Amino acid sequence: MENPPKKTTDSGLEIKSVYNATDRPNTQAEQPGEFPYTRGIQPDMYRGKLWTMRQYAGFSTAEASNERYHYLLKQGVSGLSVAFDLPTQIGYDSDHALADGEVGKVGVAIDSIEDMRRLFQGIPLESVSTSMTINATGFILLSLYAAVAKEQGADIKKLNGTIQNDILKEYAARGTYIYPPRPSMRIITDIFEWCSREMPKWNTISISGYHIREAGSTAAQEIAFTLSNGKAYVQAALEKGLDINVFGKRLSFFFNAHNNLFEEVAKFRAARRIWSNLMRDLGATDPKACMLRFHTQTGGSTLTAQQPLNNISRVTVQTLAAVLGGTQSLHTNGYDEALGLPTEEAARIALRTQQIVAFESGVADTADPLAGSYFIESLTDEMEQKAREWMKQIDDLGGSVSAIEQEYMQREIARSAYAYQRKVESKEQIVVGQNAYTSDESLQTPILKIDDSIRQLQTERLTNLKAQRDAAIATKCLEAIRQKAVSGENLMPAVLDAVENNCTLGEISDVLRSVFGEHK
Repeated sequence: MENPPKKTTDSGLEIKSVYNATDRPNTQAEQPGEFPYTRGIQPDMYRGKLWTMRQYAGFSTAEASNERYHYLLKQGVSGLSVAFDLPTQIGYDSDHALADGEVGKVGVAIDSIEDMRRLFQGIPLESVSTSMTINATGFILLSLYAAVAKEQGADIKKLNGTIQNDILKEYAARGTYIYPPRPSMRIITDIFEWCSREMPKWNTISISGYHIREAGSTAAQEIAFTLSNGKAYVQAALEKGLDINVFGKRLSFFFNAHNNLFEEVAKFRAARRIWSNLMRDLGATDPKACMLRFHTQTGGSTLTAQQPLNNISRVTVQTLAAVLGGTQSLHTNGYDEALGLPTEEAARIALRTQQIVAFESGVADTADPLAGSYFIESLTDEMEQKAREWMKQIDDLGGSVSAIEQEYMQREIARSAYAYQRKVESKEQIVVGQNAYTSDESLQTPILKIDDSIRQLQTERLTNLKAQRDAAIATKCLEAIRQKAVSGENLMPAVLDAVENNCTLGEISDVLRSVFGEHK
């Protein structure tokens, strides 16, 4: 009899055909809500509170995005998730030459406090949780958000939400950075310090493995590189004299969910275990500072332009992986996102997928329902070991910042991406509808398109804003930012003052470019 073909996970971990008690003889009597939180951070998990259901949205103008947010809130989302266009992400106003062709395309264009007012018109910010996917300019968007909330009469100490604010993964995987790594880290610790005092309920960073995975990493690399980046942020905050038991509670993570259901569940369980031990080793004594809390988004890179309705099935599997793995928050992709921004129909189906899993599948009825599975427990241990091996290599290079400066992470992600693509092309990895089970049928999928006239509208608004504001005050505010950048003082109070006095995102970014330079 021939031996059956070898099976491995996406991370190269070998899968046996059968697992039994001998594969994990030392099973611990660990409970959900107990250190090291392998089984989840809450004793009853979703019995007490379901994960926050978000739908990532942002496109065109602030008015258009605001309309989508009101639609999603009526459909049952429990938190907003904002996408910003590329100029906003890299610190250019819509009228900048480099913004041409990109304004409002992959997210909403936000140039000033006027745009932020329009974005959240009719949405009381004190009563909604808002996640903003923004990194290099995260401190400016946070200031704009706080300024608009204050205008609404909100107490900013009660604001609840997250800025992604993870610049290290931008150098490693995504590319929307502005300043070199070390001044960027300084800005992040300024945010930690300011929020611990002014916005204590705000999650000051969402340390992101999502984009590392989208760039082609394996599941094990995703958590290893992400947790190593998290360690770098914690060490930078400690060097600034911040209390790990205070800022540690406001750290959150952002992971990807791909199609290999059991590997993904094991990945999330292993990540919690590694992080809790890492934080304790760094000096955390408050249990909440040791808990890895994370948002999940289903895998954009797994979606196919061919037979796009198949993506509904993929997103369902990935939703199950996130929920069975214990996520605190979830965004599900629209089936049409390999073709363009999601239409309302696609966004509604994606949200309904979460709701069906929550209320019809039964997987939320008990905490960590896969616990005790010989396969899951063994795979969790192996995933932890593999991730720790990657993390040791990063530590040996001097930590994440040094590893990124030496382009170690970038090279390893590229190698994994190449290896995966070779498997797809050789059909060792089947992608239904793309390299197998293909169809010649033509299915017309509606695509959401963004009008190029958005840039002209935003430019006119910027011109009017600058004509009507007090130019002397704006100049004084920008000079205050420059002085604090040079002196090393916390930048956040000066940035908040600047946005309240109608300074633009591009102007603030340019002041800091003049001090910090740009990363090449």
